[in-house]
Amino acid sequence: MSKNKILIVDDDDDIRHLLKYNLEKSGFITNVAANGLECLEMVKSYNPDLILLDVMMPGMDGIEVCERIKSDPQNKNIFICFLTARSEDYSQIAGLEAGGDDYVSKPIKPKVLVSRINAILRRKSNEEPKEVKNGIQINYEKYVVLKNGEEVQLPKKEFELLSLLHSKPNFVFRREQILNHVWGTDIVVGDRTIDVHIRKLREKLGDHHIVTVKGIGYKYIT
Repeated sequence: MSKNKILIVDDDDDIRHLLKYNLEKSGFITNVAANGLECLEMVKSYNPDLILLDVMMPGMDGIEVCERIKSDPQNKNIFICFLTARSEDYSQIAGLEAGGDDYVSKPIKPKVLVSRINAILRRKSNEEPKEVKNGIQINYEKYVVLKNGEEVQLPKKEFELLSLLHSKPNFVFRREQILNHVWGTDIVVGDRTIDVHIRKLREKLGDHHIVTVKGIGYKYIT
């Protein structure tokens, strides 16, 4: 299986090197760009699977870079994950509205970043609904869930939680794995948050899809 290619775009040389080192250690192929213009040029030749894009850069900021990338239909399959300062709530919202797929707050924790990247890239291999697992079908690209052929409306976190469990049927996901994949460690949430989201999923999909493994976590059954 081919390795995923990541393009790291940040005007801070230390951050570029730190991310490049940790991502390559995790098995990704990486390249770097120091500003928005370099990024736009490299997208054409490098064709990355995912771009880690800093929001605050001199000249052309990350929001504008994202809008330009997403305006080209040839780039429709490129995921964009923004790198934002912890206080940049507006930038996070603007980035997602510009077409970004996720964001990670600085200071960046490499293990969390790798986890978030893997969660985003899982959508690539599941862009169209494939097999139906226990009556549930997921289109990861369109954020659509079908139950026995009928669409079920899910908020973002419920969708991501179901997608994670659904991706590996009968596999027990530990609570810490779920927290890292769905919420990351930038936001402090407790076990009760997971339980509430599981309860809501069961109300919408039925009790028999998601099983509690006492003292460990949850699994999706087929």
